[in-house]
Amino acid sequence: MRLESAERFVAATGAAIAHGGDRAYSKPAEERIQLPLVDQFRSSEGYYATALRELTHWSRHKSRLNRDLKGRFDTAANAAGELVAEIVAAFLCVKAGVTAEPREDHAHYIKSWIAALKTDNRAIFTAASQAQKATDYLQGLQPS
Repeated sequence: MRLESAERFVAATGAAIAHGGDRAYSKPAEERIQLPLVDQFRSSEGYYATALRELTHWSRHKSRLNRDLKGRFDTAANAAGELVAEIVAAFLCVKAGVTAEPREDHAHYIKSWIAALKTDNRAIFTAASQAQKATDYLQGLQPS
């Protein structure tokens, strides 16, 4: 079942989204997002929550927000990027009327976030700041 508000939000970004396969990811070099088919998710809300999360990764491209956390976090850059994506997805799920669902990979992500936060007690502030920028950017792509 399609959720119109979420569908409109995702479409308004203009992101190239391909469907198929069994996992979701953003391919910055190809400027696209890959998502499994909607019916491969437990619910349509899970699909849209994932799409919103991947839009966060898409927004990091140098032609958009140019968000590169490697210099700030070194080996924890992936964990920091995932934390930013999760924060933005939470914000955007509310905006788009999507109830986010826990996913099986959340435990793995949480473990990596804890490790990153233990090594840098200010990391949450950087992640929150980057999440706000991404949220503002993606919301700025929406029609008035």
